[in-house]
Amino acid sequence: MTYSLLNKMKVVALISGGKDSCYNMMQCVAAGHEVVALANLRPAQHKDELDSYMYQTVGHEAIDLYSEAIGLPLYRHTIQGSSLAIGRNYNKCEGDEVEDLYHLLKTVKEKEGVEGVSVGAILSDYQRIRVENVCRRLNLQPLAYLWRRNQEDLLREMILSNVQAMIIKVAAFGLDPEKHLGKTLDQVEPYLKQISQKYGVHVCGEGGEYETFTLDCPLFKKRIVIDSSEIVVHSADAFAPVGYLRLLKLHLVDKPNIPANIAFAERKPCLSCCDQESSAEKEDNRDMSKPQITWNLTSSSLSDVDMLNHWSGSTKNGYQWISATHFPMEGKNINDATKQTFSLLQAELATKEYELSDIILLHLYVKNMRDFGIINSIYESYFNLNPPARVCVEASLPDGVPLQIDCLMHKNRLTLQGTIEQQKETMHVQSISHWAPANIGPYSQSVKVGNEIFCAGQIGLIPCTMQLSKGGVKSEAVLSLSHVQKVLAAMQSGTHLNHVLLANCYVSDKKYISIIEKTWLKNIKEHTQEFLDGNIIT
Repeated sequence: MTYSLLNKMKVVALISGGKDSCYNMMQCVAAGHEVVALANLRPAQHKDELDSYMYQTVGHEAIDLYSEAIGLPLYRHTIQGSSLAIGRNYNKCEGDEVEDLYHLLKTVKEKEGVEGVSVGAILSDYQRIRVENVCRRLNLQPLAYLWRRNQEDLLREMILSNVQAMIIKVAAFGLDPEKHLGKTLDQVEPYLKQISQKYGVHVCGEGGEYETFTLDCPLFKKRIVIDSSEIVVHSADAFAPVGYLRLLKLHLVDKPNIPANIAFAERKPCLSCCDQESSAEKEDNRDMSKPQITWNLTSSSLSDVDMLNHWSGSTKNGYQWISATHFPMEGKNINDATKQTFSLLQAELATKEYELSDIILLHLYVKNMRDFGIINSIYESYFNLNPPARVCVEASLPDGVPLQIDCLMHKNRLTLQGTIEQQKETMHVQSISHWAPANIGPYSQSVKVGNEIFCAGQIGLIPCTMQLSKGGVKSEAVLSLSHVQKVLAAMQSGTHLNHVLLANCYVSDKKYISIIEKTWLKNIKEHTQEFLDGNIIT
């Protein structure tokens, strides 16, 4: 993705009729993007509910009203595929329902020239990974501002933002078709919280417990009125009956001529993004007892020629480092030098029967960041699905050496049955959100092997804008640690900063060390009552 997020994007909103797709569209407008079209995938004729891993189809008969209600063109495509490739990862698979999304968005891009896609995903990695796959193939930027928001907070926020939606499908313990279908969000909010605590139901229905249909929101120029409907019981299970509303007759009603979205735009749109930045300015100067933290000040320059292709010993868990892989320029341009560096790396890995896919974490040192664009484009060609986590910094390298690569390796093990034990899990979130910075580059936020997590480098980016914080080093430190914390928790529930064994902290000046140290201690204290030893390397 080469699109600059300094510019505002023309966006197509994926809509299902539900609250999440509408509210995310509102977030896109609040962020300054221009929603120019709507897109929807509908079931084949005479079908209301599909056994789909991807799409909400209940309420599809009313989607055509959205075009007039919002005043935007609506593009629809009939779902022809089914759920074929249902693994964690997704590659293009003919006949899969994901390819229907590809054809729909391809049409919208050709007709409307859109650059971004509004996606109402909250928690489903399955859906996010597939939407991101389609967007990457079409060079579109996914915008998922609801991603990993606290669901109780999010539901309350939707209600306060005048998203008027009603439940049109139930499929969970505690929800009854006869009692809850047709109820609005504000009517069922207290009950949803109650059954969430009792049965573990997702408050926003993100686990498929319920689905909604939006009748009005601040972006609507006309509101939708349901004149008649009927309850369809899909499964009469005694404990968790499944039922939905078939919408039979609807009409639109004009709303007062109030400029769309004024009330919403005035509300602070990115609560979870910017609070960390502002809190850095309010941070008090109270004295805190310090744990034993070792600051190991080392140079980034590894100029010793004897370090070329230096292998560490292999640990009992199968990890091994290769350090200082570089190729002298010798009159070559940066393009050729980068390719030759990777060729050298591949050849050296092969001597120990490793492949590039066995890299867990990669440190990329660049002598001049002006060369980064060329280096990164070549780097991307070597890593496709599930790339390693990466740390990239500018460093003082030997004369004639434009880049250097250090890698942590881990090879999948063979089971007794002779099959490969896939231990590696990756997190490669490419959607812009309020959660943490998107990884638009060819690397993963983190890689998990067994119970061990390896994180990519984080800097003080504001997630919703992908721009560096302007609050200075304290603000950058707060944001960076917040990003690491969110990635850790998303990768493995219950993981916090106090579980970190080793953190590499790169600073541009030693005078910032005390500020960063204090920020680190404050964050540790927020997650534990005990201070733990840390090890921060600059």
